[in-house]
Amino acid sequence: MFSGDTFKNIRVYWLAFVAYWGIILFGYDTGIAGGVVSQPYFETSFGLVNADGSINKSKDTEVSSNVVSVLQAGAFFGALGSAPISAWLGRRLTLIGFTIIFVIGAILTTVAGGSRGIAYIYGGRVISGFGIGGISAVAPTYVSECSPKNVRGRITGCFQIMVAIGVMISYFINLGVGLHMANSPNVWRIPFGFQLVPAGLMCLGLFTVKESPRWLASKGYVAEAIANLAYLRREPYDSDEVRREFAEIEAAIREEQDARKGLGLKEAFLGKGNFVRFVIAFVIFLLQQWSGQNSVGYYAPQIFSSIGYSGTTNSLLASGIYGIVKVVATALFVFFLVESLGRKASLFISAMGMGITFFIIGAILKTHPVVTPLPGQSAPPPSPSSKGMAAMLYIYVCFYSMGWGPLPWVYVADIFPTRTRHYGIAVGSGSQWLWNFVVAKVTPTLETDLGFKLFMMFATINIGGMAVFSLSDNSCANYLIDTYTMLNRFLPETKGRSLEEMDIIFGSVSAESREVFIERALDHSEVKSQPSIDKQI
Repeated sequence: MFSGDTFKNIRVYWLAFVAYWGIILFGYDTGIAGGVVSQPYFETSFGLVNADGSINKSKDTEVSSNVVSVLQAGAFFGALGSAPISAWLGRRLTLIGFTIIFVIGAILTTVAGGSRGIAYIYGGRVISGFGIGGISAVAPTYVSECSPKNVRGRITGCFQIMVAIGVMISYFINLGVGLHMANSPNVWRIPFGFQLVPAGLMCLGLFTVKESPRWLASKGYVAEAIANLAYLRREPYDSDEVRREFAEIEAAIREEQDARKGLGLKEAFLGKGNFVRFVIAFVIFLLQQWSGQNSVGYYAPQIFSSIGYSGTTNSLLASGIYGIVKVVATALFVFFLVESLGRKASLFISAMGMGITFFIIGAILKTHPVVTPLPGQSAPPPSPSSKGMAAMLYIYVCFYSMGWGPLPWVYVADIFPTRTRHYGIAVGSGSQWLWNFVVAKVTPTLETDLGFKLFMMFATINIGGMAVFSLSDNSCANYLIDTYTMLNRFLPETKGRSLEEMDIIFGSVSAESREVFIERALDHSEVKSQPSIDKQI
């Protein structure tokens, strides 16, 4: 795990650590709302309780889905709007701007209550969502562009570890305030106010890191690009490693400029080898959002209640354990398996495992239905069948964390060239937030109306959609050779390939043409003409 490359790339790891504080916000904000709205004091304070003390189920479902889903609505527009801003200002300044926007929204949600009603929470969540959407699109681009190819999958995959950490923290903060501050406005003010901590750390940390060398090179800031690349690689500016990597970057940029000069956005989206990348970016996140993870993640207390973990404490504690399992499983995969197992095999195994565990949960829930305690009755301890379903959920999130959790972000960050990467990540992130919003909005209704069929539905999507999408030569699908061939071309393996090689993989240029550009860039490299750059970078 900790090889010489780890310490050689320590500055890249630090950059990822700083940029991904925003991704902790992503995870925290998606996990916090479901627990907040399930707190009895919140329900009483915002008029979700009938005169007889029972919960107004329809109003509770509406407010729950709104509080959770308006974040995704704002994030959708933030993700799409990030592309032109990032292309203009650069990755680092764009992240600072979106973090400030997020802070404004977090303050609004924190001060809600009393004369400042639920509208403050709705408005704050939309503004926070706009900031989170921009961060979720720009941060993976920034980290991917600064990472060397031999550890790029691991570093970019840290995105999902940070998401998982954020979700886990949100579960335990909800549990803590539910146990110790259950009868005060702190049940929402502390969870929402805590968002300001990672936001502040990220904003400060961004002043300690460098701008993306690839973005600088694409804007013509060659000397600064070389200096930043050498700084990140901890090499002299004129070392063979830096010269070769920068020559690849220059070659890719010059190819794009020569072939696509004046062709604008239409060419960026529809040019040779580009359209299929945008389709992959959109579809891979559509499938990820319908895997069932976000339904469990957003509404974990409600989902655990539906399988027999009744009572606020039982459901929140089970949710917290779920968060811990997710963090550990994601970390093990990202640090030990992502660069050895490969992208496609991981996606296939992950989808099959998730589908099987959800089929098991649905079958148990069908044959051992949960009896909900009447109002005023104490919550019974979970039954053996409920414990079995909870165990399946914990196994499910392990499978999710070894493939469909981290890899869509890694894969989409891999496949786009410098000129269109910010658009590609924005489309992928926009797709993620669009379907995120849909799933968050409909889950409370689906959970109420479908019961065990909800798990059967997600299981079918995992196996029938996601496993087929990710078929590879490791999938034992020899008898479907034609389907495999089509999918193998549609979703190529990217492990161990540089970002500049993606144009070759997707057919934008030939390998021979790229090599000519690289040799030309090496022969006439501007690295040779930068004597003013300090060699002790």
